[in-house]
This record gives sequence, C-alpha cells and structure tokens, in this order.
Amino acid sequence: MCEFRDFSNDTFHVHLFYDPPLFARRPFWLETYGMNDDNTSLHPITYCKLKAYRYLIELGGNYMTTSNNKELSLEQREALIEVLKARFEKNMHRHKGLEWDNVQAKLDANTDKLWSLHEMERTEGEPDVVDYDKEEDEYIFYDCSVESPKGRRSVCYDLEGLESRKKHKPENNAMDMATAMGIEMLTEEQYRALQELDNFDLKTSSWVQTPAEIRELGGALFCDYRYDHVFVYHNGASSYYAARGFRGSLRV
Repeated sequence: MCEFRDFSNDTFHVHLFYDPPLFARRPFWLETYGMNDDNTSLHPITYCKLKAYRYLIELGGNYMTTSNNKELSLEQREALIEVLKARFEKNMHRHKGLEWDNVQAKLDANTDKLWSLHEMERTEGEPDVVDYDKEEDEYIFYDCSVESPKGRRSVCYDLEGLESRKKHKPENNAMDMATAMGIEMLTEEQYRALQELDNFDLKTSSWVQTPAEIRELGGALFCDYRYDHVFVYHNGASSYYAARGFRGSLRV
C-alpha cells in the first residue's frame, strides 16, 4: 500500500508498505536519480512524484482500479494530477498558449475522465495535452510516450481479427482495449499531427483507425516514424507484434 502524505512544493512523503521480494525485483529508488527517459533532468520533487506514482500503479492493491471500479481514490486522483501537471509543464511546445490551471479546472469538473487518463498512464501511454477545441471547449489528450505504449502491445487490431486466429491468440485486441479505457484510437490524420509535435515510434509502431473499405477486406493500418518521415503500412488485422501497440485520444 502507498500513502501519499504531502504534495507541497517543499515536501513529498511516500510511506511504502511493501512485499520485500517484490520490492527487491523493482528497486526503483536505485535508478538514475533525477533523470527522465530522454536524459533530461527533473526537479527532485517532481521526479519522486513520478516514481512514486508509477510504483503505486505497479503495487496494485487498494490503489488499483479494476474493470468493475472506474472511480479513482483521492490519492490516485492527486497523484495523477501531479504527473499530468509535471508533463504539461515540461513539454510546453506541445500546447503553446495553453495554461495548466485551465486544464486542471476541466479535470476537476470531469472526474470521470480521470479514470481514462489513469488507464492511459497505467499502460504507459504518458498522456499529454496536444490541442484545445474552442468550439467544444474541450482539451485534447494524446498518448505521448516516445515509443508505442508498452502496456498495449502484442494485440490484434480488433475482435474480429483476434477471433479469426486459429492458434497463438493474444490476450486482447486494440479496438476493444481503447473502448474499455474510454478513449479512441488515433486516426492516421491525428497520428501525423502528433508527429508534428515530437518524434514518436522510432523503434516501434502503432495501430491507427482503419477505413471500413480496407477493414472489410481483412486489412488494418499502422504507422511509425523512420528516416524523418511518417510511414503508413498495412497488415492483416489478426497480426500482432511485441513492438506494436496503439495510441489513444481523449477529450476533456
């Protein structure tokens, strides 16, 4: 169990009551201190918050959501908000002209959306704000992990593709996962827009929404980024690979 005591700028206490064998397998406090995945430095407090939240997710127990419980605990909500805020402030080039206080006000008014963002974070999608729809007054989150989210890989495109396999079936499919998470898989257009903000999927690939005329013939589309270009490919919808997941979008 993890208990979050304080989220002030000066102090962040995390009390961990852990299973020693589990903790020994995951000694995250021994990882490079204060460094992000791209080797950029983080404020020590922010770093601890990110690590604590990730470990809270891995520990499970009373702080993990289940398919039957889509309401986050107060501790989960506060931890998630801190992670989203830190990511927002670290990547201002993705949302120029937008202010975090306005984003948080939307999240506070739509707590049901926090569960979907939690699922995006839990599956290592690293959601971040990428746009604001003025007409609908909605902030748009995309998965912004450098590579395709690790917790959503090795899945067929959809249920039909999964059920068409006669052997070696994966546990899930991308379309049903997105629906269960309350998000939408990115379209090719959205994927290209995402790549305008940063470079993603340099080593992996991601399923994207496939036009009906292609899907009816058994195919499905996926994208990646190589040689400074976005590439769109096709595969059978029943295929799955360890280096392919999917990216989602959420409006709040």
